[in-house]
Amino acid sequence: MFKRILIANRGEIAVRIIRACRELGVESVAVFSTADSESMHVKLSDRKICIGPPPAAKSYLNIGNIISAAVVTNCDGIHPGYGFLAENHLFVEQVILNNIVFIGPPPQLIDLAGNKSKAIEIMRKNNIPVIPGSVSNVETVEEAIRFAKKIGFPVIIKAAFGGGGRGMRIANNENELKSLFPVAKAESKNAFGKDDLYIEKFISKPRHIEFQILGDNYGNIFAPGSRECSIQRRHQKLIEEAPVANLSERTRTLMEKTAIKAAKALNYKNVGTFEFLVDSHENFYFIEINTRIQVEHPVTEMVTGIDLIKEQIKIAAGENISNLIKDFMMKNRSNPGLAFGHAIEFRINAEDGENNFTPSPGKISSCLIPGGPGIRFDSFITSGSVIPPYYDSLLGKLIVWGINREEAVTRAIRALNEFKIEGIKTTIPFHLKILANENFKKGAINTDFIEDEKLL
Repeated sequence: MFKRILIANRGEIAVRIIRACRELGVESVAVFSTADSESMHVKLSDRKICIGPPPAAKSYLNIGNIISAAVVTNCDGIHPGYGFLAENHLFVEQVILNNIVFIGPPPQLIDLAGNKSKAIEIMRKNNIPVIPGSVSNVETVEEAIRFAKKIGFPVIIKAAFGGGGRGMRIANNENELKSLFPVAKAESKNAFGKDDLYIEKFISKPRHIEFQILGDNYGNIFAPGSRECSIQRRHQKLIEEAPVANLSERTRTLMEKTAIKAAKALNYKNVGTFEFLVDSHENFYFIEINTRIQVEHPVTEMVTGIDLIKEQIKIAAGENISNLIKDFMMKNRSNPGLAFGHAIEFRINAEDGENNFTPSPGKISSCLIPGGPGIRFDSFITSGSVIPPYYDSLLGKLIVWGINREEAVTRAIRALNEFKIEGIKTTIPFHLKILANENFKKGAINTDFIEDEKLL
C-alpha cells in the first residue's frame, strides 16, 4: 500500500480522495492555488503545498509544479480525481518517469480513449456496436458533406479529443453542416488544443447509459453496475441514477456483457466508464470511454457498497480484485447484476438556474445541508466558503438513496427542500422543478428531456 498520495485536484473530489486515504491509513498531500488556500481539502489533508496562482493553467494544469510538489513531499502515488490532468497521458508519463505511481489507467490507454475516433475503430474491430460514423477523422467540410450524404442526415459533428459537449454540433442538412463544421473545428482547437473532428449519425432522443468498470493488473474485469445519465443540459450531465430503470433485463445484461467485452479487448486497468446511447427500441451503441473516476460515481457506491476511490488506490497498489468480485456475486446471487435499492445524484452548481445557468461565484453566507436516512452530500463547502470564479462551478453532489426509485424521488424532494445555500445562486431550485415533472417521476427520460419538457 502507498505511504503518501498527492491529490492533483481541488474541491469536492479532493475531499473525497482525502477521506478514502484516511480510511486506508495513507497520508494525503493537497495541492492548491492561492485562490484555494482556505478550501476544505487544504484543511483536511495531512500535508499541503501551493502550486501557483488562481488560473488553472498556472496551478492545477501545471504539470511541472504538480510533479515537483509530489517529489518534494516524497509521495509514492498521485491521484488525479477527474477533470484537470486526469485524462492527460503526457502528465501520466511524467508521473511514471519520476518513479511515482499514477492512480488510474496506464498512459497508452488514456491516450487511446482520448482519441474517440480511434477508440471507436477498435470497438468496431471487436464487434462492439457503434453508431454509424466516419472510420477516421474528417479533415474538410467537403469530406464531411460526402460522408453525411452517405449515412444520411441528421449527423453530429464531434471533437475527436475531449468531451463535455465542446466541439459538438448537430447538422440537419448540408447547409447547416457547411456553417457548423468550421465552428466545431475552432471550438475543438480552443478547448483541447486539437481540431480533429469526426462525423456520426445523430440518434434522436436517446438515453445515455453507462457501466462502471474495474480492472486489476491480473486480467480481472468487473462491472458493478449501470448508471442512467440522460438528464443533461448542453451535453452536461445534471442528474444521474443507479441502477438504470425502465430498461429490459435482457438489454441491461447484454449491455453489461458488451462493456466487459470492450474492457477486456483493451486489457483495461483501474477504474473507467464505458458509455452508450440507447434508442427507443433499446438498440445500444458504444460512444466513449472515460479513463477516470466519474463525477457520478457515488450512485454506484450507494447501491453496491463498493468504495470506488479506495478500490482505485488498492488496484494501483497492486491488489487483486478477485475477492471483491466473489463477494459481490455472493451478495447478488439471487439477483445477479442488479443493485440494492436506487440512488439519484444531483449536481449542485454555483449557477443561476433561472437565468440561463449564469455562473454565480462569491461567498456563501450560510449553508444548511440536508440529512436523515439515505442522504449523502459530497462537497467542500461550509458557511463562509468563498467560491472562486476560476474553476468548475460544482459545489457538491447530493446523493439520495431509497429502497426503490419512487422512494428515492420522494426523499430527494424532501432533501432539496431542506437544502439552503445563501449568498450565491445554485441549481437547487432547478432540480426541484425536474422532480416535480410527471415524466421524470415515471422515468420517461432521454437526453432531450429538459428541452422537450420546456423546463428552461
